[in-house]
Amino acid sequence: MKLIKAYIRHRKSEEVYDALKKEGFCCMTFVECEGTGQYSDHEKEHVSAKYPFADAYRVIKLEILVAAEHVASVVNIIRENGRTGYHGDGMIIVSPVNEVYKVRTDENGILSI
Repeated sequence: MKLIKAYIRHRKSEEVYDALKKEGFCCMTFVECEGTGQYSDHEKEHVSAKYPFADAYRVIKLEILVAAEHVASVVNIIRENGRTGYHGDGMIIVSPVNEVYKVRTDENGILSI
């Protein structure tokens, strides 16, 4: 199992979600957050009122847990649908997952997704 975290522009999140759903990836988490980075199109992004000192911009963090054989497909979908062509389009991080625990059923270990 692998955990994929992607930081993408807010305005591209629906497009990424729709593309992942279309390919059968149903279960993911989206978190609205703010971050800093090397943005070149500041006029097109929401500047944070909450963190004006940090030049923070609104981003979406997508998390999705997939079998190792699906990593390349998911990464490709996020790249294709999250890209604007400007600096600061985001990043994708892939991490190994050693165990998964379900809260409701008490199942544990590597579970099928």
